[in-house]
Amino acid sequence: MAQYLVSLPALERNASILQGVAEASGARVVLALKAFSLWPTFPSLRPYLSGCCASGLWEARISHEHFQKETLTYSPAYPDAHLPELLEISSHLDFNSLSQWARFREDCLAHPRYLSGDLHFGIRINPRHSTGQTPLYDPCAPGSRLGITSEQLDGADMRGLSTLHFHTLCEQPYRDLESTMKAVDRDFGHLLASPQFTDLNLGGGHWITKPDYDRASLVNLLQRLQSTYQIRVWLEPGEALAIHTGVLRAHVLDLFESDGVQQAILDVSATCHMPDVLEMPYRPEVYLADQAPSASDESPRPAVTLAGESYLPADDSLAHRYRLGGPSCLAGDVIGDYSFPRPLAIGDCIVFDDMAHYTFVKSTMFNGVPHPDLAIQHHDGSVEVVRSFDSFDFASRLGPLPHLPS
Repeated sequence: MAQYLVSLPALERNASILQGVAEASGARVVLALKAFSLWPTFPSLRPYLSGCCASGLWEARISHEHFQKETLTYSPAYPDAHLPELLEISSHLDFNSLSQWARFREDCLAHPRYLSGDLHFGIRINPRHSTGQTPLYDPCAPGSRLGITSEQLDGADMRGLSTLHFHTLCEQPYRDLESTMKAVDRDFGHLLASPQFTDLNLGGGHWITKPDYDRASLVNLLQRLQSTYQIRVWLEPGEALAIHTGVLRAHVLDLFESDGVQQAILDVSATCHMPDVLEMPYRPEVYLADQAPSASDESPRPAVTLAGESYLPADDSLAHRYRLGGPSCLAGDVIGDYSFPRPLAIGDCIVFDDMAHYTFVKSTMFNGVPHPDLAIQHHDGSVEVVRSFDSFDFASRLGPLPHLPS
C-alpha cells in the first residue's frame, strides 16, 4: 500500500529552528495549516510554536481543537453561516476586502471576545511587489483578488481594524521578504505607525529552515519592525516546518514500452497525490528501495537512508530510464523521467522525497484512485499508521451510504 511517511524527529528539528527565530526576534511564529495539517503530530509541535493560521472554518477548527493555542484566520471571503463560530475560536480574524469588513463589522465589534481584548480584526493588504517565478502563486499580479492596495485604503473607514496582513512569498529566501517590506514600509508605513494598528502579519512562504536561509537578517528585520512601529509581528510558515520531513512510498504496478519510452505505472498519482509536481511545477527527488544492491549497480551517488531503510538515488546518468506515471485516466498524470541503477520490477518500492508539505493536504480521490496511508515515524524508528483510506471514504464523499464497513 502506498504511504505518506512523516518523520516526527525531522518535524521537531524544523520547529526548533522556527522557535529559535521567534525567541531571538520577539516575533510570533504559527503553523500554516494549508501546507501541513497532520494534527496527530500537533502534541509534539505545540511547545515550539504560538499556534496555527487557518484559511477558513474547517482549518480553524483543527487549530482550535488540536493545537489549542492562537488561531489566526484569513479567507478571501467568509460565508455568513461561518462567522459566528469563527468569532468564538479565532484569536485574529483577518478580512480580504473592505466590503466584507463593512458587512460584518457591527457583529464583530459587538462580540464579547472583542470587547474583552481576546479577538482582533485585520485586513489583508497587497503591496503590489511580485518576487516569485510562478504566476499561479503570485498574489501581487495585476488584478489580484487577494488583498487591498494602498490607494483603496486612502480615506477608507477602518474602524475596528488593528492588524495589517500580507502574504506574497512562496518558498522564497530572505532577500524577497526584505524587498517586499520596503514596499510595505513605503505604502503602508503610515498606518503601521498609527496607534490603531497593533499587529503586522508577514504571512508565509519564508524558507526559514533551509540551510542557506539568512536567519540572522530575518531576526534583525523583525526586531526593526517591532521597534519602529511598536507592533507585534507574526510569521506563518508552512513548508518551512514540513520541508524534508516526509516521503511518499509508492510501488510499481506495471512496466511496458510506448514509442521507445519505458513506462512504469505506480500506485501513486501526480494529479491525485502530489499535485504541485504539475502545478508548481517541480521535480521531486526519487529513490529505489533496494536493501541489498548488487556489485553491478552503477549509481554515481551512494545509497542513502530514509525512514530507517537504505535506498538508491535515481540519477539521470544511469542506464535504466523510465517514465513514472500514475494510475489515473489523466493523460498528463506523469511525475517525470528517471534513471535507475538496475531495471525496475513489478512490486519495486519507489520513494519520493520531501512529500510532507502541500501533498496530502491537497490530495484528492479523483478517478477513485486509492489514497495512500498517512503514517508517522517516531523517535524510536517505529511507524504508526494514523489514517488509512478505503472505498467507503471515496463513496461517502458522493452520497449517503446504506451500509458502513464493519
